[in-house]
Amino acid sequence: MPAIDRRGVFLMRKSNHCRACRSAAPAFSQRGVVLLEVLISILLFSLAVLAIVGLQASMVKSTTDAKFRADASYVAQRVIGNIWVNPDAFPYPLDTANDIPADLPNGQFTVTQPSQNQYQVKVTWQTPGEASQHNYTIITSVAGN
Repeated sequence: MPAIDRRGVFLMRKSNHCRACRSAAPAFSQRGVVLLEVLISILLFSLAVLAIVGLQASMVKSTTDAKFRADASYVAQRVIGNIWVNPDAFPYPLDTANDIPADLPNGQFTVTQPSQNQYQVKVTWQTPGEASQHNYTIITSVAGN
């Protein structure tokens, strides 16, 4: 029959399990572990946020570069279209103000004729903050009327 103390509470027998509990490290040695775990998780979360911000910056730069290449391609195609309309008007009159979009930074183009009925259009631009100049070159053959 289980032992009952004077308040009516069951008394538990001491067992080997309790001896093992008594030999374990005291509870006060675990203090600060949760705080350390929280600090480490905040550190890992911060590193993940920094990586995402860096990825976003890289994507914005790539998108801007792609837009500049698309604008340069558009300019070259317009120039080639004008050459197709009037191939005998070479050298092509360079109208940079009307043919280069305003959002293509430092945009310029040149038209050369490497051989008979063949035209080369080269569009150049320089992205703000970069020292190197980018270019887009297209070569086409245009037969006369």
